[in-house]
Amino acid sequence: MYMGKAELVESYDGMIIRSIRNWLPLPSVLRLNRFIKLTRREIPLSKRNILRRDNHQCQYCSKKIGPMTTDHVIAKGKGGVDSWENLVCACADCNSKKGSLAYAHAGLKLLKRPKKPSYITFVVSSLGTIPTEWRQYLFLDA
Repeated sequence: MYMGKAELVESYDGMIIRSIRNWLPLPSVLRLNRFIKLTRREIPLSKRNILRRDNHQCQYCSKKIGPMTTDHVIAKGKGGVDSWENLVCACADCNSKKGSLAYAHAGLKLLKRPKKPSYITFVVSSLGTIPTEWRQYLFLDA
């Protein structure tokens, strides 16, 4: 804002940034004056990100308490790979019950089909509580 590269859209009420000679309202939402093209970001495939995608909920029994791990829907020994579409969050009980079997043979059902999350929805879901000033700019208002 100070250098003219962005303009203030929303600010936090009553909060300012001070320097020796100037003051500016503390920005909550800024608009860039020029478009900056970003390269598409990929979400790294990791145990932590699988658990975040599935909201730390077992995808077989829907339990949210206790230690969670990741499970291969199609076991690696049966040709399964490490991918967003083949890994799900599972509680220790369901993971040991399934073992290297197909989930249907183990008497389990998937709550939802696993898929790769989009970058924007993944970032928004990891923010936790979203300030009300941001909602309309993130397309979260109905």
